[in-house]
Amino acid sequence: MKNKSYIGISFIVLLFGIIFVPRIVNRIKGGDVVKEDRLNAGEDASSNEKLSYLMIGGEARKVPDFLLTNQDSLMVANEDYLGKVYVAEFFFTTCPTICPVMNKNMKTLDEAYGDRDDFGIASFTIDPLKDTPTRLKEYAELYEIKSQNWNFLTGPIDDIHGLANTGFNIFAGINPEVAGGFEHQGYFALIDKKGFIRSRADISGNPMVYYQGTDEEQVNMLKEDIKKLLEE
Repeated sequence: MKNKSYIGISFIVLLFGIIFVPRIVNRIKGGDVVKEDRLNAGEDASSNEKLSYLMIGGEARKVPDFLLTNQDSLMVANEDYLGKVYVAEFFFTTCPTICPVMNKNMKTLDEAYGDRDDFGIASFTIDPLKDTPTRLKEYAELYEIKSQNWNFLTGPIDDIHGLANTGFNIFAGINPEVAGGFEHQGYFALIDKKGFIRSRADISGNPMVYYQGTDEEQVNMLKEDIKKLLEE
């Protein structure tokens, strides 16, 4: 009986090797093991679901009121973005680290949707003492921004830092010990046509809340999610 059991087990092992091992090897060679497992874990599925709201205190968070000056010395308020899907960021023109990467990625969003009347971008400088409208205009020209829907915004420093830290819950602050003298999170916030902050869910079903502006993959996710909100 034992010999028969060993023969049976050996046969099963041999059959597994013949059928499945070549398939596993091919998946590894093609880089599909990690890719398929990651997508099956829920990331791909979440991209097809309705976008979540940022909930704080049990309520969906809307962008608070602001009134700031853009690169053309025109006043821009949060109300000017109602009826538009837009992306917001906090940056400063002399930032030597993440801001150039963020705005290079932000430009890809502008190139994709900037010709639409119902899309916009709001870039808030966290160093308004240096970033005057003239300086912001030069910065926009440096990045060859032609879209009329992308506002680089400046104003009182307390208003802008309050908008970042309290309004969006995106950290921004003065720190003389870091490069550039300011530190901030490199997030892009997605806002719908009614002024609510939105995002897709992660693989666990929780809202991502914000998109990392230096991460190409997350920027591509954001590009897909902008399209969803434009179609709502």
